[in-house]
Amino acid sequence: MIENEFEDIRPYTDAEAEKALGRVSRHPMIPSISKYLFPDQPANTLKRRLRRITTVDQFQDEVMSDVVESIIGATSAGFTCGGMEHLKAVPGRFLAISNHRDIVLDPALIQYSLKCAGLPLTEICVGSNLLSNRLIEDLMRSNRMIKVIRGIKARELYLSSQRLSNYIRESIVSGRASIWIAQREGRTKNGLDTTEQGLLKMFDMSGSKGFEANFLELNIVPLSISYEYETCDSRKARELLLRREGPYKKKPKEDLHSILTGIRQQKGHIHLEIGEPLTAEEIAEAAKCTKNDRYQAIRHALDLRIIDGYRLWKTNYMAHDLLYGKHEFADAGLYSPEDLQAFESYIDHKLGKLERRLDRSELTKIFLGIYAGPIDAKKLHNLYYVK
Repeated sequence: MIENEFEDIRPYTDAEAEKALGRVSRHPMIPSISKYLFPDQPANTLKRRLRRITTVDQFQDEVMSDVVESIIGATSAGFTCGGMEHLKAVPGRFLAISNHRDIVLDPALIQYSLKCAGLPLTEICVGSNLLSNRLIEDLMRSNRMIKVIRGIKARELYLSSQRLSNYIRESIVSGRASIWIAQREGRTKNGLDTTEQGLLKMFDMSGSKGFEANFLELNIVPLSISYEYETCDSRKARELLLRREGPYKKKPKEDLHSILTGIRQQKGHIHLEIGEPLTAEEIAEAAKCTKNDRYQAIRHALDLRIIDGYRLWKTNYMAHDLLYGKHEFADAGLYSPEDLQAFESYIDHKLGKLERRLDRSELTKIFLGIYAGPIDAKKLHNLYYVK
């Protein structure tokens, strides 16, 4: 059923993945990628590994886990994960909904965490706009990727959403696979993690029962991922500024550039927090509401979990003080003058790479807002406290 009804959006089967990764192994970029990921090993290391893969699970075990560990080791100050007990307590498969800060690393780190915990990996929802070439599509679909169709007309979008909803529900309810999806289309660029109401409506489209039962059987689990240094931070600030001037149109290969930048950029500390699943009581309360208010209630519950799970770093505290011209967190001893000097140098370095015609003052405010946003969100929902 999965292979036929959802042919063009489902992940590759084992046989398809074997052929696809064989194609990937012959790509001229593979030796360079291999030397970046595995600098102490021969340039043909990745090529040899890819050629011996025969299953999707083997690809995760023998390639992707080492790739993620290499990225963590080379570009971070360490990766931690909390709340895994919440997933272990879920009865059956689940729908993981997380904030979205990096195109590839968010789902990759979540998969890595599941593997380390000995839990089955999820399938992951990825926008079709990111599949800019055969190489990326082969890699992603061999890694449990579900294609989310983007850039289509309203009628086609409705039908596509219906099919994606059917796929997600069938996968979870049948016990075949858990699913990961971001809480919104596209990465969060302003530091404020909010769930799109349309996403929740999409989940409900495939339900054959009432609102309450439809959401209850999805076993929704919120996740929060936090980077000390936001991936593509200056590029996000640039895009937000340009959007003020008019419609923003991405350049060819811009998404690919963001993927590569996110992988290579230094990220400081990274933390994944797995929140408590939405409860039957919360869903029952939402069901008492009318029309869109029902989805707003689910959205609110999700947002609270994701915002609460977001870990704050020195960069967040410093940005907040700088943005608002205060010393709140400096006075609380959450960073030192040396930390602040280093952060200001970091900002100057990152923004100094952008076009000179851009308003530097506004760029700086937007840049600081990306880091200050999580604190504002926590304070707004009375979730701020020093851990």
